[in-house]
Amino acid sequence: MKREIRKVVLAYSGGLDTSVIVRWLINKYGCEVIGYNANLGIAESRRDLDRRLKLAGGKRMVMEDIRREFLEDYCFPAMRAGAVYEGKYLLATALSRPLIAQKLIEIARREKADAVAHGCTGKGNDQVRFEITTKALAPDVEVLAPVREWEFKTRDEEIAYAREYGIPVTATKKNPYSYDRNLWGISIECGPLEDPYREPPEGAFVITSSPAGAPAKSVVITIGFSKGVPVSLNGRNMGPVDLVERLTALGARHGIGRVDLVENRLVGIKSREVYEQPASTILHAAYRELLSMVADRDTLHLMPALSDRYAQLVYDGFWFTPLRHALDAFFGKIAAGVTGEVRLRLLRGSCIPIGRRSPNALYQEKLATYGAADVFDQSASVGFIKILGLPVEVRARLRKGRPHA
Repeated sequence: MKREIRKVVLAYSGGLDTSVIVRWLINKYGCEVIGYNANLGIAESRRDLDRRLKLAGGKRMVMEDIRREFLEDYCFPAMRAGAVYEGKYLLATALSRPLIAQKLIEIARREKADAVAHGCTGKGNDQVRFEITTKALAPDVEVLAPVREWEFKTRDEEIAYAREYGIPVTATKKNPYSYDRNLWGISIECGPLEDPYREPPEGAFVITSSPAGAPAKSVVITIGFSKGVPVSLNGRNMGPVDLVERLTALGARHGIGRVDLVENRLVGIKSREVYEQPASTILHAAYRELLSMVADRDTLHLMPALSDRYAQLVYDGFWFTPLRHALDAFFGKIAAGVTGEVRLRLLRGSCIPIGRRSPNALYQEKLATYGAADVFDQSASVGFIKILGLPVEVRARLRKGRPHA
């Protein structure tokens, strides 16, 4: 038997869906609704959100600026792990969901709420991410997902319901796209993008220039890292939020980070998604280059499989799990040596590493050079090749030179 729902904390954006959810929850449960909104890169007006929530019948808004926490505890660890879903997606939305869910739970505890609620549909990934996080952190807290169970079949029906209860409606048919935006990137879907053969219309993009329309003159930037954390841009020390915001502006101007991906959703369907991820694209590229200078061969060759697994965990919503924590420990150990600078050229959609240096570099010019300063003992290669190739030689002699015998 389910317990009575008297108070709910709702992840509230102020849009049509979550505003209708407020009234729907009140009508269904007779409960008090507290709205929660997290600033992950787009600061909403507290006064405006509070007004919209109250017009829908909610009690009050709770708003938090969690940008720094998002970058330091979620985005940068994913960058150090090289986490890229299906080769393209840098996981901006996926990384934000466990943090938002965690905050919902914290407020629910503080407010002695009976449940948390979200506005996710029943065919997307976000519902899974919110609810798996809740199971991991607060299995006793009930999760309500009104969009999965309410009576509305179309957006027009939602709009009619909103108008019936005096809820302001700003939704229009002029912009058919659905967006999710934070400091790490923007996810874009719906409308014309649902035809995977059609090129994404230029109007779908929010911040990036098209590569063809980007400046013809390139710009060279230098990113500094300290123990795996990006700390400077062009020699100027910056906090994580300022640094990522500056890279977003630079990258967007030069058309960096546009991605068009038909991806495999967790719920079993394929979905065409378009992403804008300028800052994260630049930082991933810079970190990889510096890592190549300081990590040994065996470590670098092991990492791709673990990076893929890390990305899968994030995408699927398994952030708060022993495996993710264990992988973070592995990648964190490697990151301890990732200190130095990387130079990159930004040009019409391309982010090209052109230089890298580190006090911890395993690259030694005197060993790599073919010039007069060469100290590599080439005569040692004879014995090295003999031992390395001995199993191959033994097998070949046994089979009298027939390699496929």
